[in-house]
Amino acid sequence: MDCPYFDARRCRSCSLMGEPYPAQVDAKQALAEQLLAPFGVGTWHPPVVSGERDYRNKAKMVIGGTVSSPTIGILDADGHGVDLQACGICSPGHRAAFGPIARFITLARITPYDVPTRTGELKHLIVTESPDGELMVRFVLRSTEPVARIRKHLPALLADLPNTRVVSVNVLPEHKAVLEGEHEIVLTEQQTLAMRLNDVTMHLRPQSFFQTNTAIAAALYAEAREWITDLAPASAWDLYSGVGGFALHLAGGGVAGADAGLNTGPLVTGIETSVEAVASAELSRTDAALHRVRFESGDATRFALDAPAADVPDLVVVNPPRRGIGAELSGWLEASDIRHVLYSSCNATSLAKDLAAMPSLRPVRARVFDMFPQTPHFEVMVLLERTPPGS
Repeated sequence: MDCPYFDARRCRSCSLMGEPYPAQVDAKQALAEQLLAPFGVGTWHPPVVSGERDYRNKAKMVIGGTVSSPTIGILDADGHGVDLQACGICSPGHRAAFGPIARFITLARITPYDVPTRTGELKHLIVTESPDGELMVRFVLRSTEPVARIRKHLPALLADLPNTRVVSVNVLPEHKAVLEGEHEIVLTEQQTLAMRLNDVTMHLRPQSFFQTNTAIAAALYAEAREWITDLAPASAWDLYSGVGGFALHLAGGGVAGADAGLNTGPLVTGIETSVEAVASAELSRTDAALHRVRFESGDATRFALDAPAADVPDLVVVNPPRRGIGAELSGWLEASDIRHVLYSSCNATSLAKDLAAMPSLRPVRARVFDMFPQTPHFEVMVLLERTPPGS
């Protein structure tokens, strides 16, 4: 893939841009195998590859420029806006939406935030596209000052972008390098975006995390279901469950499974710190009539450590942030009687560190999923099986 922004040095975010895609995948596979070599992976399945471009379902863009000429992209070294509306890794739906959104910023007189002077209102634009081509549009503001104007002119944006289902304002008053604040104001009647993956529909709320690459996320969840179905666990925990991707896929096959009377998967408990994500997962569970899964808001490690011995499941799924699951949860899993752990990692280095703390749990299967083409990042999923003492 070639990118004029990268070639002109206007944006260097995709550090592998211009490198042949097969070579990117080979390097990621080699790194994953190198990092996990000490643990004796039983079978490496071939990597799951992505489309080279158009793969991002979420565009997280910085707003710069002026009210009459806003930029949608990133900031340069001096804090000034660099427009990236034709970014090739964003979905075509994103690129089609940026122009109407820029016009709306002008119409509603939402002053872009100026980092050097710390003045203005509109900091970021976050646009998520569903597999059905529907959009969630979020404006991250310094204050609620522009909200009345956004409400007033919202019909014009919805007329210009008729595939938009959710529009919200997020308030981030602090001057700091984070994407969004805690306070969200939904401005549309519809409050969630339906994300259909495989036979599962997840209802995404504005502040809920979702995997960046829809096609690869669908492959990841389908593979997890296949690996775990072979094990036939009676019960499972999905720790760091997010909006429920793994849990909903394991608990009975989504809407299709429920309609067919196949709601007979393992009893699954999903644990997630984000209240918004839990609300999304619960809505998805209710919509799919899945009675063998439930979600709770809480810390994954604390939940495991506090669980009565009688409640410990047959299987634990972990999908942690880049830091991994850490020494405390790794130690608990190592000391437990849990036979299988499914670990999906976005950082193979922290995965290797966690595996070193769980020597009784051996990776019997592993697969790389190229969630982030044009970058060094990737997802790797491993199935761990407890080895008998002394083996």
